[in-house]
Amino acid sequence: MVDWSSLNTVFLDMDGTLLDLHFDNHFWLEHLPARYAERYNLHPQEAKDQLITMIMAERGSLNWYCTDYWSERLSLDITGLKAEVGDRIGYRPHVEDFLDALRSSGLQSVIVTNCHPDPLALKLQRTGLASRVDAIVSSHQLGKPKEDPSFWHDLQKMSPYDARKTLMVDDSFPVLESAIAAGIAQCLAVLAPDSQQDARQQHPEIPSIHHFDEVLPSLRQRSPLPSGR
Repeated sequence: MVDWSSLNTVFLDMDGTLLDLHFDNHFWLEHLPARYAERYNLHPQEAKDQLITMIMAERGSLNWYCTDYWSERLSLDITGLKAEVGDRIGYRPHVEDFLDALRSSGLQSVIVTNCHPDPLALKLQRTGLASRVDAIVSSHQLGKPKEDPSFWHDLQKMSPYDARKTLMVDDSFPVLESAIAAGIAQCLAVLAPDSQQDARQQHPEIPSIHHFDEVLPSLRQRSPLPSGR
């Protein structure tokens, strides 16, 4: 499923890959609509319908992920509202063991996320995730989402990598397709990003897992790279 021996870099999505997507789904589909209904004196279902229409119109763009954009658009403190349900932030199964195994293997681990820096800081504070990886890059630093194939070229400036020796792990098929188009050698899809929802269907061309315990044995068999990688 993954040829660990050919790699020196592993790019990791965060939400739905390392962290349970239940937090984000609950926020955007339940908590935010409730607060939006209160703010504008709407029926809860009317508020939800309005929000979903607005949000889906931005799908695939950087605005889709941008806390500043939605705070201004909705006249609500999105980061503050996320903090209200921050107790729902947590790791997906076997993630901590997987990250420990990555570090032991000597592979460089880099979180490459579309998450805006403000909620990113909240999630890092809640999980301690930053201490488990070598670097973190938000697409907002580059001004374009991972779905944009040119993102991967620009990423070279912040986190240099050899595409032939890189693995990208993500729960988003459009992101993985973008990575493949940019020449990333290996991609791996996560099919169970939300602990409260059923797993997704497999992609016909991209290897996939439900949880990281499926690749842990082969990763642990990999010999650590020499210093300098």
